[in-house]
Amino acid sequence: MDESRIQQAKARMGIIGNSPDLFKAIGRAMRVAPIDLSVLVTGESGSGKEFFPQIIHAYSPRKHAKYIAVNCGAIPEGTIDSELFGHEKGAFTGAVASRKGYFEEANGGTIFLDEVAELPLTTQARLLRVLESGEFLKVGSSEVQKTNIRVVAATNVDMADAIARGKFREDLFYRLATVQITVPPLRDRGEDILLLTRKFTADFADKNRTPMVTFTEDAREAFLRYRWPGNVRQLKNVTEQIALFEAGNSVTARMLADYLPEAGAPSVPVAFGGRNLPVSTAPSPSDKTYEREREMLFSLIFKMRNEIEQLRRDVDELKGEVPEGAAVGAVAGPLVKYTPTASEIPDLPHKSLDPGIVDATAEPLSEKEAIRLSLERNLGRRKAAARELNISERTLYRKIKEYNLE
Repeated sequence: MDESRIQQAKARMGIIGNSPDLFKAIGRAMRVAPIDLSVLVTGESGSGKEFFPQIIHAYSPRKHAKYIAVNCGAIPEGTIDSELFGHEKGAFTGAVASRKGYFEEANGGTIFLDEVAELPLTTQARLLRVLESGEFLKVGSSEVQKTNIRVVAATNVDMADAIARGKFREDLFYRLATVQITVPPLRDRGEDILLLTRKFTADFADKNRTPMVTFTEDAREAFLRYRWPGNVRQLKNVTEQIALFEAGNSVTARMLADYLPEAGAPSVPVAFGGRNLPVSTAPSPSDKTYEREREMLFSLIFKMRNEIEQLRRDVDELKGEVPEGAAVGAVAGPLVKYTPTASEIPDLPHKSLDPGIVDATAEPLSEKEAIRLSLERNLGRRKAAARELNISERTLYRKIKEYNLE
């Protein structure tokens, strides 16, 4: 596909970005547009899948007919058939008049079914019939109607998994996915992230007449390191918050950390300025956050120390003189020193402490030792250990590496 035509389509649709994967997806949409085939657009939520059916419609022979977009996940299951195919008067309670459905309204044009994997199985059967023969029945009618329509669908669901679990018909998938277009996630689009950031902040400042924000180099690198689980939708949300609360300021990576939630996904390298940057799951915490977590950790250590002292006192109180070889409660016979076993010690305030391994006379625990003991008590489960230590998993991972506890 000629690059100039792709640039033209981008400008026409307001698409920002120059990544090769984005160009490939747009070129694929433009190539299939003149051919009347069903298309399935796949990609993560918020990645911009809705632009591609618009490209297909705009560059197809149907461009002068209707284009209708339907969010299948937003329509209740009980009314989805009526919305798509229409209904006759009296077909159900509340049907006071007959009504055309989207397939009838868009006759001759294009219908975009977003979140198509959310369709109920009964509706999937009706849709399959439309794709195969162009025929459908209104709800409450026995009269077969015809429609000449092009279907473009989109989903962020793993369709192979949905088919395997019986949630989506395999025959319908193959009818919808005659041509498949994959929209790249934002994290794979490199410096498109910065282009979109400038676009969103400029649009916000222009619309609301606020001073423009600028970003330092470390902030731009933080934008590229972040994984953007919500893709372009999340980026727009974040940049508009920054444009509002930091209007006129130069935003640094430390300031940016307040606007970026953690993204629990593995890191991958991203190219920036000719070099590879390691991508963390979230930006580096601010000094204030780090100090707060240190205070929480030391507070926990002191609490554990007090519990150990209480444990020692409770054990001392349980120590007594009992007759050797006599039943518990006997009063005769020689007296010997009696030490209870761990199983005989009652529940104490901190049940996770094991009397068999705690040295009550030991010095106060170090940060490293507190983390090691917590990991042992929780059988290596880091999430549980972080919860017990009252710190974030990210801080725990950093400490495990720092103290070589892996």
